[in-house]
Amino acid sequence: METFADQAVIAIENVRLFDEVQARSRELSESLERQKATAEVLKTISRSTFDLQSVLDTLTESAAQLCEADMAAITRQGADGGFYHATNFNFPPDWVDFTKNFRIEPGRGSVVGRALLNRKPVQVLDVLADPEYTYPEPQKKAGYRTFLAVPLVRDGNPIGVLALCRTTVRPFSDQQIELVTTFADQAVIAIENVRLFDEVQARSRELSESLEQQTATSEVLGVISSSPGELQPVFQAMLANATRLCEASYGALWLREGDAFRAVALHGPLPASYAEMLRSGLSPGPATVLARAASPRDTVHIADLRAGQGYLTREPLSVAGVEIAGIRTLVGVPMLKENELVGAFAIYRREVRPFTDKQIALVTSFASQAVIAIENARLLNELRDRTTELSESLEQQTATSEVLGVISSSLGELEPVFKAMLANATRLCEAQFGIFYRYDGNVFHADALYNVASALADYLRREPPRPGPTSALGRLLESKQPVHIRDVAAEPLYAERVPLRVAAVELGGVRTYLAVPMLKEGELIGAIVIYRQEVRPFTEKQIALVTNFAAQAVIAVENARLLNELRDRTTELERVPGAADSDRRRPQDHQPLDLRSADGARHACRIGRSALRHGKSRDIPSGGGRVSACRKPRLFRRIQRVPGV
Repeated sequence: METFADQAVIAIENVRLFDEVQARSRELSESLERQKATAEVLKTISRSTFDLQSVLDTLTESAAQLCEADMAAITRQGADGGFYHATNFNFPPDWVDFTKNFRIEPGRGSVVGRALLNRKPVQVLDVLADPEYTYPEPQKKAGYRTFLAVPLVRDGNPIGVLALCRTTVRPFSDQQIELVTTFADQAVIAIENVRLFDEVQARSRELSESLEQQTATSEVLGVISSSPGELQPVFQAMLANATRLCEASYGALWLREGDAFRAVALHGPLPASYAEMLRSGLSPGPATVLARAASPRDTVHIADLRAGQGYLTREPLSVAGVEIAGIRTLVGVPMLKENELVGAFAIYRREVRPFTDKQIALVTSFASQAVIAIENARLLNELRDRTTELSESLEQQTATSEVLGVISSSLGELEPVFKAMLANATRLCEAQFGIFYRYDGNVFHADALYNVASALADYLRREPPRPGPTSALGRLLESKQPVHIRDVAAEPLYAERVPLRVAAVELGGVRTYLAVPMLKEGELIGAIVIYRQEVRPFTEKQIALVTNFAAQAVIAVENARLLNELRDRTTELERVPGAADSDRRRPQDHQPLDLRSADGARHACRIGRSALRHGKSRDIPSGGGRVSACRKPRLFRRIQRVPGV
């Protein structure tokens, strides 16, 4: 009996040891499975750093399988602060559809809500027996009974829940709850890694976009500095950068012209007919982006032009944009200067893809730069115009001074004066050739020529022009106004082979022609003619300049006439008999000589009365006294002409 008893003890001990070994084996096996599952999850996390969904799906499935759960899901916090299902494993399709946009809040009504509220694992043995559970509809669709929810906690705040369910009433063990907690921690790590990665990526994109924008701005500024006052290359650079940075198909920059708009710059492969339509200018309808940008002067963003009011009401610009250019999404930004609309900056896409706020802000920045460029160009052009005006004024004054210098050094000689005038007139007016005509009442005589072809010069000397009713000089004689011909070869006189016109074109190469009258007391006495051998009309300023030279020429002619008359009179007086040696006679001989000289002068000058005075040095007053007309010749030792005595 003792032997049997010992054998029984041995058998019992063997069973106990076997059970312990089995339990230990199961424990080691479960531990190995958990380690394998953890390793698999970690491997998934390492391989899918940028794909959070695949990591969460793996965590959900592994947790369910290791913990013998029938279903599992992860709930994450959304942008609105509520919690939504992010993954699901083995849930029925009806439950998935029902809970797709199902919002869960922290609270006692659901197991997930309690985990969020308590921020620790919550297990409900049977949700049907739980008096606080208030979500019967999801339970009916999934059929779960035992429910375990473990919160995903980051920095003490719940960001989600890992939930496991069983369709039978069977609680999860402490080891299983511990394992699910480990998976929840891993989910938090994965979510945090992705969040940090997304932040780094977002920051990198932001820095990259900022760098691109700065590069684009620098490029535009470089174009501005290399093209001062020229807007076209600046606008093209702006549109090229805006379309590239905003991933747009086309770009257009519009300037306002009264109530209409005209596209002064375009970018992208726009169809030719549509581009021509934009360049030609148009008055936009009330539903167009231009009209809406103009009033109330706000940015206009149209997600789909085909669905917009402009297209639906068949507004021509909108219809052409959709049907010819294929435009769908567009944004237009008004260009404002001191709240006054000067134009609009627009970019377009050929697909329905709205622009982001950053892209719209970038277009707004380009629109502001365009306004600054326009204002800078205006100021620069005003400065250039003023500088040009001052330079032209200085050149004109210099030319006038030069002509006056020639007049003063060539008293009574008109040819050097006229040549100086022609040289300055042609130089200042960018005309290489000039003619000074004197009009004698019948024909025009070419008294001075500048740079004129010898063949034409010989012709003008042989055949002085007679003013015909339709000729340039005839029109000048009739109107006494400047005659400006854009192209003498295009007028009927040349086609009719009028000799003077044929000689001008074929001997002198005359194309653009300007004749300015020289008027004395309303009567024509001559003309200044300048011309070009290319078709390039003279400006109003240039015509005014030649008119000024013509007035100076009239003055020079009149001065020369008066001076020559004075010289002639002086010569006649010097020819009076005995006048030269009258001062050498004795005093007692003065009277007869005086009478003879006076009578001779009176006779030579054809005047009514005459007298000859003589005097000594004491007759010349000193100090500030006046000098009489009779004493001036002796005082100044030259002939004195006193009008109106």
